[in-house]
Amino acid sequence: MITLTLNNGVVMPALGYGVFQTPADETATAVAEALRVGYRHIDTAAAYFNEAGVGAALATSDVPREDVFIETKVWVSDYGYDQALHAFDKASAKLGVEQLDMLILHQPAPSRWDRTVAAYKALETLYADGKVRAIGVSNFMPDHLTRLLDATDVVPAVNQIEVHPYFQQKELLAMDAEHGILSQAWSPIGGITFYPGFTDGKQSTLNDPTIAAIAASHGRSPAQVMLRWHLQEGRSAIPKSVTPSRIAENFDVFDFSLDADEVAAIDALDTGVRSGPDPDVARESMFDRVIPEA
Repeated sequence: MITLTLNNGVVMPALGYGVFQTPADETATAVAEALRVGYRHIDTAAAYFNEAGVGAALATSDVPREDVFIETKVWVSDYGYDQALHAFDKASAKLGVEQLDMLILHQPAPSRWDRTVAAYKALETLYADGKVRAIGVSNFMPDHLTRLLDATDVVPAVNQIEVHPYFQQKELLAMDAEHGILSQAWSPIGGITFYPGFTDGKQSTLNDPTIAAIAASHGRSPAQVMLRWHLQEGRSAIPKSVTPSRIAENFDVFDFSLDADEVAAIDALDTGVRSGPDPDVARESMFDRVIPEA
């Protein structure tokens, strides 16, 4: 396992197991399998509606609580200071833990920026009170980060963003690094299956000939090569799958390395085209999603 030290000294496993779009009734089984394979970092979110499933897996696992890094996200409908404090209560209850290892804001919500800042200040309070070990953000672009840093005190420990070989966000990665913010990749494999309509006519990175050739030379899968690329470039990566063989395959990336030419070849694949939503585009419907108490 490769670990990364956050800007506040907290150590986090670089490779996490994600449960985005995993049905609630399948989450406990999938997370239990991930823990069995060796994952010690689980990433979920209030808006995934499966935190309770993660909690159920943790409760029945033989892995000690202190050995699992638990990360979750506050959804925009719970932005605002008091609302975000209560979002922690809801999340920790569903997860069955008293302390979260990482709590982050799920979206920048630029159309209601005052509520975004207030929510982050609530995270700062939770961090100061020891209820969370680290705080951060997700999908924050450079202008969002600049505005947040100007209005708050604690520099985010992570920024979880869309990063994969076809969409590398190099300017954002550089800004994160400049401020000591760890870049964490959602959709790190870039299989472009998450968002219907965003992927029409686009080639999956899993079928890219450059990645396939590198994978063949190492006797690995394209997915393993892409995850290894993230790790070697110093990022955290959050792959997801509910298939046991792929859960295991995605974790089996610690015993080989890409050489400099292979890393450069993957770096050269950037198209600058997103596979997911643009965080700058206002989607007021996001605020209609109610996060239940239990």
